[in-house]
Amino acid sequence: MIDRRLLLGGGAGLLAATALPAFAKRKPLVAALGFVDVRDHGAKGDGVTIDSPAIDRAIVFAAARGGGTVYFPPGTYASYTIHLMSNITLHLDRGAVLLAAPVPIEGTTTGGYDPAEPQDASIEPFQDYGHNHWRNSLIYGEGLHDIAITGEGLIWGKGLSRGHPDPGVARAEMPGVGNKAIALKTCRNVQLRDFSVLKGGHFALLATGVDNLTIEGLTVDTNRDGFDIDCCRNVFVSNCRLNTPYDDAICPKSSFALGYARATENVAISNCHVTGAYEVGSFLDASYRPLVKSRDTWLTGRIKCGTESNGGFKNITVSNCVFEKCWGLALESCDGAVIEDVAISNITMRDCQSAPIYMVLNKRMRGPQGAAIGAIRRVLIDNLTCMNASAYPALITGLEGHPIEDVKIANVFVEQAGGGDKAMAALVPPELKTTYPDPDRYGPLPATGFFVRHVRNLEMSHVEVRTRAADARAGFWLRDVDGFDGSFLKVPAGAAAFYREGVHDFRAVANGASV
Repeated sequence: MIDRRLLLGGGAGLLAATALPAFAKRKPLVAALGFVDVRDHGAKGDGVTIDSPAIDRAIVFAAARGGGTVYFPPGTYASYTIHLMSNITLHLDRGAVLLAAPVPIEGTTTGGYDPAEPQDASIEPFQDYGHNHWRNSLIYGEGLHDIAITGEGLIWGKGLSRGHPDPGVARAEMPGVGNKAIALKTCRNVQLRDFSVLKGGHFALLATGVDNLTIEGLTVDTNRDGFDIDCCRNVFVSNCRLNTPYDDAICPKSSFALGYARATENVAISNCHVTGAYEVGSFLDASYRPLVKSRDTWLTGRIKCGTESNGGFKNITVSNCVFEKCWGLALESCDGAVIEDVAISNITMRDCQSAPIYMVLNKRMRGPQGAAIGAIRRVLIDNLTCMNASAYPALITGLEGHPIEDVKIANVFVEQAGGGDKAMAALVPPELKTTYPDPDRYGPLPATGFFVRHVRNLEMSHVEVRTRAADARAGFWLRDVDGFDGSFLKVPAGAAAFYREGVHDFRAVANGASV
């Protein structure tokens, strides 16, 4: 069987071998494969004509035949909302650009993107505007099955709002404005492969209640979130590259946007590169222009479960991933979520801008009244290295009476900035019990390596903390910890290995000596 990707790979494979000289020679081959060419249904691909009506006609035509592939040859297809249907693949050939067309700064009541669906007022306060709406997007699908977006082309969200004020871009809440590149709700059997996204709006992908989702080989260079995987099951993200300096790169969530709590579960994230280091656009063109951190430049770029966390996270793996000049990996239960059975392995971090590991349980409880406080348990972290990090340590912090439980951390090397003085070492940071819990909100912390509070059964082995400057803080700061077993732990020479308060069942060997 001949792989269709070889036939349509922008001149590669069989097409190159037969030396077809121009797209005109490719067109019969496209037809022979049963593909539906958007140009045959009126799309111009000139970057000016609004092609979404023609694209929708091509989708309807293919769906009426029982499904198939809607093909975008090279060209720039300015569009507003495109409506996916079941059994449809959108294939963007190399050189094809699907362009999110702009709308006036004041919005528009004629044309433009589909209006956001009316929101149930009883659930609207539980997540921000972007999570509550799907229709106001460049590509939209709801209740569909067996759909895909493939190819080596580009989705350019030039006209999309990112949910923050931007010169010349309408606010997301204005009529006719789109704020997501791809939005899928309650779909199943979805594949996203090989294409790139530039400036994807609030979300390059918002997938809510999607089951059997495969994301493979995407490159995303965007000005807000990369992939938000919300209330989804059976998700596989692999071989993706994301530059998201203004927000998170890969972000499993479990919000209340469906109107009920639904866990995100059975998720595998592997072989991905996440970063917040570069000016948007320079990651895609490989010029890699550094982005300077400022008040409006967060360099976030991380993998994070949360903060939207009503339904929980179960059976999550993150492996063989590279973090570059961004925040670290985060597990956050704030709204009643149970986070359990998480395995993290083979992670490298460089120029970490915040806590390399962040586990937090709090009781913000943004959701229906009466929900119980959540839990974090059975988390394994193995083989992690973090070089040239900030002064922020890793944080594992639960709530009094609701400890994080059963955490094992092994084979970790962390090089922090250091420089903490005695005053910093004496700090007792606030507990962010009911607020948004980003690590920088704690202020300075009294540990160089690991800050641990309200935890039960923590095991650490072969963990080394090193600082670039002398530091008066303890390597491991423990408070209200029931059960700590540490072996082969190393801290900088001259530094205290541990600060302990309210710690029970403690066993540790640090710098070669029992503590």
